[in-house]
Amino acid sequence: GRDTANAMFGNAASVLVGDFLYSRAFQMMVEVDDMRVMRVLSDATNIIAEGEVLQLMNCHDADVDESRYMQVIHYKTAKLFEAAAQLGAILGGASPALELALSIYGKHLGTAFQLVDDILDYSGREADTGKHIGDDLAEGKPTLPLIYVMQHGTPQQAACVRKAIEEGGREDFPAVLEAIRSSGALAHASARAAREAALARDAIECLGASNYKKALLQLTLFAVERNH
Repeated sequence: GRDTANAMFGNAASVLVGDFLYSRAFQMMVEVDDMRVMRVLSDATNIIAEGEVLQLMNCHDADVDESRYMQVIHYKTAKLFEAAAQLGAILGGASPALELALSIYGKHLGTAFQLVDDILDYSGREADTGKHIGDDLAEGKPTLPLIYVMQHGTPQQAACVRKAIEEGGREDFPAVLEAIRSSGALAHASARAAREAALARDAIECLGASNYKKALLQLTLFAVERNH
């Protein structure tokens, strides 16, 4: 892998470039002159923004359960992958059945990718991820590893994690990290990511053998095996 734009150029420059690429995408859609393409990407943009709002509302809320967490993932990350896969099918003139299959593939691939992203916030190395370990906890984000500890850890571990989510910051990070590791939270989240990757592979079983299918399958492996 390569260094992220955030690691190389900082957050402000990365956000600006992201905004530029986003606006460029809409320019390209106009050039394609296909209302379905515009509808898919505009709907996805709306849902992604809604997901970011939901995530913001969940911050410092230690009562967020796994279903609410998964809704955020589906909205803010998986929807982007889903739209990308669906647009490829539309622009390639695929059948409705294949378009649906690729949409499902994208949704599960994006879900696996985000689950691993949340795992790496507690198991990754800053040199690999390009981000500070523990950023999610510092922002009070109740991600799956934390939710699992509160549901399956000891009362002391659950209380520690609840306090950390509600207060934010990094003061309790060492204790939270130990709770995550000893409770099996990382293994649980990893298994959930692996299931999502498997569902993505199942969705494109209908595709004939080709280098394109091989690349799509490799993406599902990368999503769960990556360290950055």
